[in-house]
Amino acid sequence: MSVPASDPSQSLPDQPRLWNCCSRTITLADPPLLMGILNVTPDSFSDGGEVTDVDAAVKKGLRLIEQGADILDIGGESTRPGADPVSLDEELRRVVPVVQQLAQQTDIPISIDTTKAEVARQTINAGAVIINDISGLTFDPDMIPLAARTGAGVICMHIQGTPQTMQENPEYENVVTDLKHWFQQRLQELLQAGIQPQSIVLDPGIGFGKTAEHNLQILSHIRDFQALGYPVLIGHSRKRFLSKLLGRTVEERLAGTVGVSIALASQAVEILRLHDVEANRDAISAWKAVTARVT
Repeated sequence: MSVPASDPSQSLPDQPRLWNCCSRTITLADPPLLMGILNVTPDSFSDGGEVTDVDAAVKKGLRLIEQGADILDIGGESTRPGADPVSLDEELRRVVPVVQQLAQQTDIPISIDTTKAEVARQTINAGAVIINDISGLTFDPDMIPLAARTGAGVICMHIQGTPQTMQENPEYENVVTDLKHWFQQRLQELLQAGIQPQSIVLDPGIGFGKTAEHNLQILSHIRDFQALGYPVLIGHSRKRFLSKLLGRTVEERLAGTVGVSIALASQAVEILRLHDVEANRDAISAWKAVTARVT
């Protein structure tokens, strides 16, 4: 099965796209959908330890929905640079009950942020409909068959190296061109394995084996990735490149995150993965209201 043609006139998101996620169909249009980040970890880079028990995690998830999250992304293993791996049993303990309770209390689509097929399997059984895999479904050989079998939505992300090594010395000949070639090859493998094209979203992996300059090149070329024929998700929230760009600590990166969100919305990106849902939603809504009246 071939990858859809990369003809920009055919693939740019002028019309709403449908994202098939298990039994759900999510409409991707303009403005971008907002994916709220719910980390059930003690060591994530900006919110580690914020929620470490089920009740607190469920309350935060419901709060993100109240603030305007269209999707919840739940993770039980930190993927910050240098993070230590988490055992399968520990990751399951952290995320399965949270997914189960939120799936019972809300209709918002739930994504599981994991590289382990067994975690994806158990959380899909508990109510998740999307697999968000930072490895592009490469770390666990059972992940692709699981995604194909369940029909889950798939977020295929690019990473250079692993969370332990990715920021040591990332290099590219041309980061946009190199990532496009990687996605083309990866898409071929996913499609040949039986994953449906309508289930796939691409994530260039901001901060995952990229310098600040690499990240800026990616963020300014969203249409190049959309030209591959698939929706694009960007996770730039509070990321380290904002510190290099603005000289701000992680606690001071909200304004920078919002600024990038508006720049991405202006390029018609389909999904933004964010910690601060309400502030980003308000900013994008205000920007849209003004630009709609510009003559």
